[in-house]
Amino acid sequence: MEARFFSITLLLILITDPLGNIPFFISALRRVKPERRRFVILRECFIAFAVLMIFLLCGRPLLGLLHLSDEALRVGGGMVLMLIAIRMIFPDRGARLGEEPASDEEPFIVPLAIPLIAGPSAMATVLLLSRQYPGQLLTLTGSITVTIAVTTLVFGVSNRLQRVLGNQAITALERLMGLLLTAISVEMLLSGIASYIRQIR
Repeated sequence: MEARFFSITLLLILITDPLGNIPFFISALRRVKPERRRFVILRECFIAFAVLMIFLLCGRPLLGLLHLSDEALRVGGGMVLMLIAIRMIFPDRGARLGEEPASDEEPFIVPLAIPLIAGPSAMATVLLLSRQYPGQLLTLTGSITVTIAVTTLVFGVSNRLQRVLGNQAITALERLMGLLLTAISVEMLLSGIASYIRQIR
């Protein structure tokens, strides 16, 4: 149980990628008053948590309605994770480093809660996990909670981390996480393909 909790939590942290999102996060809050930033961080992380919980609780009925098999979800999820991992290893610098001008308005839901934290990849992964571990609602809820807590903590000290580590170190860490996510995506792909082959024999 503890090993599964750790592996699920690690997977979600790798997908949400709080360290890699630090530059974009700083850019999005550049024009927010310093005294409002802590509140904005807590609010956006709570919204992201709520969105992921909705996908967790409603995922199985939705997948049943769409008649999607576990094998299809594993293969599809593995492909999505592979694309995310490739982007982490070879990032689009303009988008990742937040070179676009920040908005004058305080960010609300978009772009911080969605898609920066609870993006399509995180939602799809939660859907997949809800189908793969139907009796582990408490474990999955705990993993989502820890993931959002880690994201909240990283964003809360983002300015300090960027000053201490620098953009190059953050990019190196992101690429390392991308390598780990690549291995996870390959394992998911192989698992789905092997399960499908056993069914058609």
